[in-house]
Amino acid sequence: MGSAFGRFCMQFFCCCCVTDEEDDDEKEPLLPPDPLEFFNREVQKRKDEETNLWSTPGDPSHSERDDDRTLYTLIQARNKTRMGSTGYRRLSVDIEAMRDTRREVRDKWKTILENLGFMAEADSLLNVSAGASQDRMRDAAAARAMLNLLHTETSIFNSSKNPPPERYLFILDRLIYLDIAEDFVAKAKRFYPPKDSDDSDEDPMGLGINLPLLLARVEAMNGVPDDDDDDDEEKSYESDRS
Repeated sequence: MGSAFGRFCMQFFCCCCVTDEEDDDEKEPLLPPDPLEFFNREVQKRKDEETNLWSTPGDPSHSERDDDRTLYTLIQARNKTRMGSTGYRRLSVDIEAMRDTRREVRDKWKTILENLGFMAEADSLLNVSAGASQDRMRDAAAARAMLNLLHTETSIFNSSKNPPPERYLFILDRLIYLDIAEDFVAKAKRFYPPKDSDDSDEDPMGLGINLPLLLARVEAMNGVPDDDDDDDEEKSYESDRS
C-alpha cells in the first residue's frame, strides 16, 4: 500500500514524496541532464581520437605508453600556456611532429588497404574507438603474432625499437575476420621492407622526436613564465631540434 501510494505521489506531485528504496531506480533519468552537452562531449572525444591516434586507445589516462604519455603531457601543457606565446608555439611544433609520425603510419596502412581493393572501406577499417577492448576480439593471439611480424619484418611502423601501437592490434583482428590479413602482411613486406639498422639508429622515431627531451622541456617550461621576447631561449630550442 505504501509503495503504491509512493508511486502515485511521484507521478502526480513530486519525487520528494517517494521514500521507498524500491523506487530509486525509477528516479534515475534515462537521458543525461543535458543531452546536447553529452553529444558535444562525445563529438569532441571522437575528434580527439582521430587527431591524436592514441597508440593505446583504450587507455583514458594516456599514461600506459611513453609516446601517449608524452603527447598527452604536451597537449595539457599547451592548454595551460598563453596562446601565441613562444612557449605555445614550441609546444605546437612538438605536438604536430608527434601527430605527423602517427599519421604517417596510418597512411601506410591505408595505402595497403586501398591496394587490396578497400578504397571505400579503408578509413572505417582503420578507425579504432576508445571503447576497443581485447576481450571482444575474435582472434587476439593471431592478431598479436601478425602485429609482431609487421613490427620486426617491415618498416610499416617508424621505429623497430619501440613496441608497435596497440591500436593496430584491433585493426589486424578485423582483417583476420575479413580473411585478408595474410595478404596485408605480404603487401607490407613488399611495400615497406625493413630499414637498415644504421638508418633506424639515426632516426628512431621517424621524425627525430626525442621523448625524454620533450618531457624535460615541458617540465622546465612549467616553471618558467612565457615571454615572447626571450630570443636566446628560442634559439636554444631551435638548435635542440636541428
